[in-house]
Amino acid sequence: MVAFSKLALTALVSYAAAHPGEKHDAHKMKREIVARDNAAQLGARSLASCSNSASAQALKARSIQRRAETVSKIRQKRGIQTTARKNKRALEDLQAWEKVNHNMTGTYDYDMFTSLEDVFSGNTSCILAPEITDGPYYVVGEKMRSNVKEDKYCDGIDLFLEVQYIDVNTCEPMPAVAVDIWNCNATGVYSGISTSGNYAEGGYNSTYLRGIQLTDSDGVASFETIFPGHYSGRAVHTHLLSHTNATVNPNGTISVWNAPVSHIGQLFWPEELRVEVEATYPYNTNTVEVTTNDEDMWSILQADESFDPFPQFVYLGDSIEDGLFAWIQIGINGSADYTEDDYYGIAAYLDAEGGHSTGYTVGGGGEGGNGTGPGGNGTAPGDFPSGALSGAPPSETSA
Repeated sequence: MVAFSKLALTALVSYAAAHPGEKHDAHKMKREIVARDNAAQLGARSLASCSNSASAQALKARSIQRRAETVSKIRQKRGIQTTARKNKRALEDLQAWEKVNHNMTGTYDYDMFTSLEDVFSGNTSCILAPEITDGPYYVVGEKMRSNVKEDKYCDGIDLFLEVQYIDVNTCEPMPAVAVDIWNCNATGVYSGISTSGNYAEGGYNSTYLRGIQLTDSDGVASFETIFPGHYSGRAVHTHLLSHTNATVNPNGTISVWNAPVSHIGQLFWPEELRVEVEATYPYNTNTVEVTTNDEDMWSILQADESFDPFPQFVYLGDSIEDGLFAWIQIGINGSADYTEDDYYGIAAYLDAEGGHSTGYTVGGGGEGGNGTGPGGNGTAPGDFPSGALSGAPPSETSA
């Protein structure tokens, strides 16, 4: 379990304004850390009890083969001939206060005689915190797509990310889970919002580096994105949010209104990898001070002996500029619903008329980040889920 030290509490207070408009109660977060640690440890024990079942082992074999074939196809499509590399994390990536029990190895090359399991296995006991703030930048109604890169504002190191959801109670994959992904671009700017410190061109109508996918029969959703940049007060991270029982509309979009929120998470990336990425263009044009993983206020909530927020990854070639393939297996409680959680909030939504602000800010009630007050510059749909707008006027939500 994470040892919640005075240093950690100070860090939470110091970084409470990491996103514009965020307000957090450090003592409440301390209580939540303990609760989340306990939940994660229960989940890890559940996974351990079923991880050796025949179905779990068959799933593992399929996953290893799929990842190997995916990397091979990507390399072939991109014309990469050099040997790829696999990296796992180093202990120093997270400092001692996080007490993370990672399985570490150094960087090494592999060849045709290397076991695929050695290269592409995933830690099936891996479990992320059962919930974590989605930040004030979650947007509902994103395009159903696996490639979330667009023509503008998406320059950077290509990242092919595979996310696999496993039910901690059964070790079975979770199909038909609607998985949202979003992260900032190489210079630290998010699409889909418009708030102090983050003015995306196009504001609420912009959609770059955002998308949603349904998991397949093996619980997998795959995305083509870029390695995220950094901005003030936060370590480099990628956002994930999943809904069960989502609806696929006739026009091919996915509706998550009133669908249970089964997981809210952030993936973190090793400092050594971040340094290598940010030496390239356009990351190297970002002059904002870097926040490391151990300085970040949310990494302490995500990292524990029972859950690991770092994806496994391989270099697609011998250069970082060839891109990365990364994967993570996430153990969650398939029956959980965090819709009513204080830290689940919808900052904006997209509909046929474009993007609209809801006025939501994490822990900040209904005052919109754009300064226009409750509701922001748009009105939530009539079926906007109750509890999604923490502190918003009742007239803007419905059951």
